[in-house]
Amino acid sequence: MSEAPVRFKTDRAVYFESHLKLAALAMGGAMLVLWLAGNPNVWIGAAAGLGAIALRGWYLRAQDLSAVWELRDGLLTGPGGRRVPLDQIETLRRIGSFVQVVTRSGDRYLIKYQADPAATIAALRRAQNTRPKDTTA
Repeated sequence: MSEAPVRFKTDRAVYFESHLKLAALAMGGAMLVLWLAGNPNVWIGAAAGLGAIALRGWYLRAQDLSAVWELRDGLLTGPGGRRVPLDQIETLRRIGSFVQVVTRSGDRYLIKYQADPAATIAALRRAQNTRPKDTTA
């Protein structure tokens, strides 16, 4: 009998908070570039940075907010048909609100916009430790 799946869904508030931070960084960076270039209208950098990140957030919102990773029967399944056997996970790493999953073969996956990335990592490690080890090979 299969166990109930554990789902890692995108957190809407974290998605928008991440984009606000990215917009602030883009605004400051664009203003710095214009200032270094001697442009007297550095405020245009703020508008451009904000506009670029707002457009990105709007364009990718439906895709990013619908992403769900599922952990069931020793397999981590993600959007786009991604499938990662738990015994192939070598490294779990927090990158802001993301969790990076690195496999033994070097493949990398991101579980994005997690409200509590540490809890996501803990759940994956717990699942890894409760799975019987594969003795064939």
